[in-house]
Amino acid sequence: MRLALLALAIAGRAESQWTPQASPTTAELRGLSVVSARVAWASGQRGTVLRTVDGGATWRADTVPGASALDFRAIAAVSPTTAHVLSIGDSSRIYRTTDGGRTWSLRFTSTRAGSFFDAIQFWDARHGIAMSDPVGGRFLVITTSDGGTTWQEVPAERLPPALPGEGAFAASGTCLFVRGSADAWLVSGGAATARVYHSSDRGRTWTVADTPIRAGVSSAGIFSVAFANARDGVIAGGDYQQPKLRGRNVATTRNGGRTWVVTDSLLSPSGYRSAVAYWPRSGGQRLIAVGSTGTDTSRDGGRSWSATDSVAYNSLAFVADGRRCVRGWAVGPQGRIGTVRGCE
Repeated sequence: MRLALLALAIAGRAESQWTPQASPTTAELRGLSVVSARVAWASGQRGTVLRTVDGGATWRADTVPGASALDFRAIAAVSPTTAHVLSIGDSSRIYRTTDGGRTWSLRFTSTRAGSFFDAIQFWDARHGIAMSDPVGGRFLVITTSDGGTTWQEVPAERLPPALPGEGAFAASGTCLFVRGSADAWLVSGGAATARVYHSSDRGRTWTVADTPIRAGVSSAGIFSVAFANARDGVIAGGDYQQPKLRGRNVATTRNGGRTWVVTDSLLSPSGYRSAVAYWPRSGGQRLIAVGSTGTDTSRDGGRSWSATDSVAYNSLAFVADGRRCVRGWAVGPQGRIGTVRGCE
């Protein structure tokens, strides 16, 4: 029994405490995309894009030409050499590289008044999706089927009407999540109710569900969504203006997002969380969430959480590493990069 408890404690530390890596930038990092146990990309302020191809032993920083004034809040990499980076703002842009960041091409510029893009994701090398806060009373969604060369708007009438004040949070690039070949979820806040939108056909049509996550003010709602499979999912958030306020900041679903159950406030993460992710190969049982006040870990599918780190991070992502191991990274303020590796 003693050895079993020791093994469990070691596993818990491996999954939730970050080992710092040397960063070549002081820019705030919010975008993160992990391709493999050796290749990861990150993005942030001042047009900054980072890439490692050696598991984080070294990171190379570049500034996308002509984009030094832009804040790249999200990045989606589909290979060691190809990535798409998204800037926020009224004229949000998408840039693409196919040569590991040596050159970039501008593939999309928003011309819709009031648009503010928050996140970008890809199902595969050709099919991707990006989202903006509501324009004209509905979320603005664009998709690509040619690897990001061109982007098309989803007709507005295919999305449910937005609530007054409803929008998304560009805090981590994880307010949009895709899985399989066609499923997508996007999450909202800022309104009276925080909601989860779902598409099962690569963004062509959408449904929406209410959630019990903290809401009612512009700074509160859902900041991140993740799914372990088609049924089991998690949402995380809270109020970024009250980062130490716990309760109503995590909820889970067992039916693909149609209904959500909030985690008890006494068992919830210890504050606002900007990103949440499943630990691969855990059967949907292990979760890690990060935010400005630290990291929390769940080992029971999100029903209870424990604080495991007090360092601020904005986003995180994991990938299977070989047959028995998992590798992950987190990024945050002042160019902060943390990594973790755990094996069964």
